[in-house]
Amino acid sequence: MKASFAPIAEPLLFSWEPPQRQKVAIVTFLVISLIAHALCFYIFQIVYPPTVSLLPPPARISVITSNSEEGRALLRWIDAEDPALAFTTQRPPGAKLRALPKVEHAASYFTADPVLKEIPPSVVDLRIPSSQPPGPVRFGRPQNVPALAPAVTSISFSKELDALGVPILPQTSFVASNDQPPETIRFRIAVSTNGEIHYCFPFNSSGDPVLDEQARRSLTLCRFPPSSITDQIGGKSLIWGIATVEWGTDVTPRKATPTVTATP
Repeated sequence: MKASFAPIAEPLLFSWEPPQRQKVAIVTFLVISLIAHALCFYIFQIVYPPTVSLLPPPARISVITSNSEEGRALLRWIDAEDPALAFTTQRPPGAKLRALPKVEHAASYFTADPVLKEIPPSVVDLRIPSSQPPGPVRFGRPQNVPALAPAVTSISFSKELDALGVPILPQTSFVASNDQPPETIRFRIAVSTNGEIHYCFPFNSSGDPVLDEQARRSLTLCRFPPSSITDQIGGKSLIWGIATVEWGTDVTPRKATPTVTATP
């Protein structure tokens, strides 16, 4: 006997049945959409009145003509009030376009008398003119130029030292070591209770170290009155201030050293 085996139906990987449910869903959504559009059209087109847009009025142009009395009066007023007429030359009504004005010719000798020239002499003087013709001689007197007074070198002190009284300055002469004009020099000084200057420090230089040393030496020789210092010092041992030396024309320039020539 032979045994017969029936084939076993295996399940498929994909379902090949026609999509009946999807077709019904699509048709249902289409019907609902159609009903919703009809309802919206009924609400917004029939229930609510449609909006009416008002167009702007058309542009109008008014033409002024001389057909009426009002138009002629307005045109005459515009011509009379035209500002361009005041700056233009108006021709007379009977003048032609290119007609020249009628101007009478007037000769120049009718308006001004000509100046007659003098007749030259018949005999010409051929002599050589004199280099010293006779005439008054002018004497020029030189003007006296006022002599300028020489400027003296001065020493001024700051406000802290002005209250100490008038200092006694020594009689010193300043001699420069170069030909350059010196600049004003300032010193920081300290005055003791005896009126003497103990410290003298320069702030700047005059351009000549020799003059700087001479100015410092003259400041150290200055003396303030001790009676006024005791009232202003207030228990301090030194009073600090600033002294300024302004150079004048009394500074003696350096002497030129004679050059020695070697003889063979």
